Amino acid sequence: MNVIVSNVQRNVLSGLDIDVIKSISGEYDASELVEMFKNFFYNKMILDVTAIKDYHNVKNFQIIAMGLDVEKIVFFLPEGTDVCTSNFLSKLVSMGIYNFTTNVEGVKYLLEHPNTYKQVAHIQQLNEVSTAITQKVENGSKIIGIRNVTEHAGATTFIYILKHELKAHFGDTIIALEINKNDFQYFGDKNMISITADQLQGCLVRYAGASIILIDLNDFPDDSFCGDVLYLLEPSVIKLNKLMRKNHMIFSKLQHKKVILNKSLLTNKDIVDFEYEAKAKIFYNMPPLDERKKNPIFEDFLSRLGLINKQQEKKESGGKIFGLFRR
Repeated sequence: MNVIVSNVQRNVLSGLDIDVIKSISGEYDASELVEMFKNFFYNKMILDVTAIKDYHNVKNFQIIAMGLDVEKIVFFLPEGTDVCTSNFLSKLVSMGIYNFTTNVEGVKYLLEHPNTYKQVAHIQQLNEVSTAITQKVENGSKIIGIRNVTEHAGATTFIYILKHELKAHFGDTIIALEINKNDFQYFGDKNMISITADQLQGCLVRYAGASIILIDLNDFPDDSFCGDVLYLLEPSVIKLNKLMRKNHMIFSKLQHKKVILNKSLLTNKDIVDFEYEAKAKIFYNMPPLDERKKNPIFEDFLSRLGLINKQQEKKESGGKIFGLFRR
């Protein structure tokens, strides 16, 4: 029989089809959880880490690792938070915590196929080179991650267009990587490369001399190696409702992030209403684009990102195109 300890992610875990002997919900001190379960017999524990008070402090994971058998615990991490960075995960691995995931499918898998050190060793290796990569980025190379927030928000095509718009300013020194997918092959561009998560650290070092590295993060949880991350959101009713049903806390997690409405037909007034309801600022409102043509709107977008000088923008006669988008 299994135990579920949940808090913020309680609704997500409620869909797990497993035998449960005990389920609690709330926020607890790490030592309190140890006392509660150190003499309690269970097969596996699914621990939503938001149930740990001050879960951003790695010392609280250490308390649990010392007091409970972590081989029997699956740690359910909130996606996009600082506990998903390579640095934090590396510290968990050092404590002997190998079973962690950000989605329910991962929970189900780890309940049946728990990790050994061999499966998570690459996380420590990635963390070891992250400092060197950061230094190289600061010396001139920028790493920009792109992540779909709503399903199929268009990250792949967005990166393709972004790469070609950047080429006009930086020449053929732009590299695009996609993690754990193979969609880039259909563009026929030698500088758009599909890789696995295990190949990421090597590629970041290999292409550190590039002016800009664009990365389609897909479901890869760690984006700590990115100098900037863009979050794409398609603002259709069905996509937004699906997103909210899946994770009703998503917009609180996106506060202070660069959220881009992609393939958007919203007006300025629509955006004001959207920001009020979502309680999140929109960084840019990007219309549907034609990947076969040059898109003048990207001059403004690149300027907003700080990748080009505002004075280099091309001025469109009458300002009608740019007038549709917020500054």
